Amino acid sequence: MGEPLWEQVSDQILRMSTALAGGLGCSHQDLCGALSAGALIIGSEHGRARPGDEDSECNRRVIEYRLRFQQQFGNTRCQDLRASGYGSDGQWPCSALAAGATHMLCQVLAE
Repeated sequence: MGEPLWEQVSDQILRMSTALAGGLGCSHQDLCGALSAGALIIGSEHGRARPGDEDSECNRRVIEYRLRFQQQFGNTRCQDLRASGYGSDGQWPCSALAAGATHMLCQVLAE
């Protein structure tokens, strides 16, 4: 589901977002990388570029994205998501979570 987005993002941004995987550097301790990356993508569309620029639309969309993510997956933290069955050792691979998160992100961006 997310493959079409790859072509729209620069190599530099793709490299930068690699560090978000697995709750920051695959530490599995922090915010889910799919959620973090989605917030960055929303910021790239609606964020501010200079001090004083309006950021309420960006914040509104990120809050909505986080809320939907929380409702769908039950948590936002990598370690807790892994405990609920996501991840390489879990019932569902992270790619299933990332696909669902990408679908949600596309909906939030389209609204």
